[in-house]
Formats: sequence, C-alpha cells, structure tokens
Amino acid sequence: MTDKKPKSVFKQGAISSQFIGESIAKHQTKTSIGAHTVFLGQVRADVIDNKTVSAIEYTAYEDMANAKFHEIREAAFEKFELTCMHIYHSLGTVKAGEICLFVFVSSPRRKVVFKALEYIVEEIKAHVPVFGKEIFVDDTHQWKVNN
Repeated sequence: MTDKKPKSVFKQGAISSQFIGESIAKHQTKTSIGAHTVFLGQVRADVIDNKTVSAIEYTAYEDMANAKFHEIREAAFEKFELTCMHIYHSLGTVKAGEICLFVFVSSPRRKVVFKALEYIVEEIKAHVPVFGKEIFVDDTHQWKVNN
C-alpha cells in the first residue's frame, strides 16, 4: 500500500446513472480487459414494523472509511488479477430506488470479476464505517442494520 492519501470514495446524495455510465465508458477501449462487472446497491423501500422506508441518510467517519475502502481495494488487487476498480458510496440522503453504492471491476478473465466483486462487496459491508439512518414515510427513523 502506498503512503499517498487515498482519494475519497464518497459522493453526496444518490449516485447517478450518468456518473455510472461515464465511469464504465472510460474502459471500453482498453484491449487487455476481457470482462467487467458492476454492483449497484440500491435503497429499498423496506417495510419495517408496518412503516415503509422512504430514504436512507448515510454518514461515515470519512477518513477511517476512505482508508478502509483503500485497504479493501489494495487487497483485492493483490488477491485477484484485476485491471481496474471503482468504488463509490453515497453520503447524505438517498431516496428509495436510488443508488447508494457503485462497485465496478475489470479483469482479463470473466470468472475473476465475479469472485472479486463478491469479495469487495462483502468486505465493504463487514468493515467500512458507513452508517445509515432509515427514514420512514411518516418522518420517523431508525438506524439501519446491515444484512
């Protein structure tokens, strides 16, 4: 791992389809890539105790979270034969149906991208200090439990 401060992976609000498309398009001319895969985490309108989630407000210990995202990224590059990777997570309020997590992985081999993507997403869910407050349609809220 380098001593360089990792770039922030956070985007304010929902991650737009335009941003996702532009991020992916940057790689379509690279001839060493044989496969890409994408994970899009979307806020669900879950019903909890008869109340529907309308949004999630994400907060994080940003320096700690960015460092952890960077560790996960570096570990994935060591563990898998990857060409490129993008990870972005929302901060602030993201409405039900909008994207809050975007992970993009490229490799010369298709099987690698699937294994790497699953590893990355599981590591993010287990170890990155990002917290979500579920906001219900009646404006009450509760802290989200990751599952």
